[in-house]
Amino acid sequence: MDKPSESRVKKLHPLVRDEVALIIEECDRSLAGRAKVRITQGLRTFKEQDELYAQGRTKPGKKVTNAKAGQSIHNYGLAVDICLIIDGKTVSWDTAKDWDNDGVADWYECVKIFAKYGWEWGGNWKTFKDLPHFERRHIWKGDRKINASWRNLQNLPKDKDGYVVFTK
Repeated sequence: MDKPSESRVKKLHPLVRDEVALIIEECDRSLAGRAKVRITQGLRTFKEQDELYAQGRTKPGKKVTNAKAGQSIHNYGLAVDICLIIDGKTVSWDTAKDWDNDGVADWYECVKIFAKYGWEWGGNWKTFKDLPHFERRHIWKGDRKINASWRNLQNLPKDKDGYVVFTK
């Protein structure tokens, strides 16, 4: 995993940090070629979220999100956005290119790996598709599955570092 990704993983919710690191390593092994995965966004503050929400509304640019502060899974450290780094230098969001020539687009190799770990892909959304986005919508606490929707997350207690506490 490259240094930008590593620093972003360290800021994710503690319950998903190790899993995201494993997913990125598995993606990189699967791609086995010129492409490597980089996390471009992880934990996003409420202020950063409001700034993104303003884009295309009260600030110039095209709309990039429909989520206000507190309404994005990024705000809770349970989402990542990715890109591919080609040959160690070129940033790509090309979802069709097969850089390792194995007959499967590299992006979709990563989509399958995230799905294997239970992550939801923004490319599967019905409206406002978000191809770089992956989020952990369910958290397991023992044998209990907790819905990690923003509506649930905003009401849960936070620890001293500001991360949501999932209780049994």
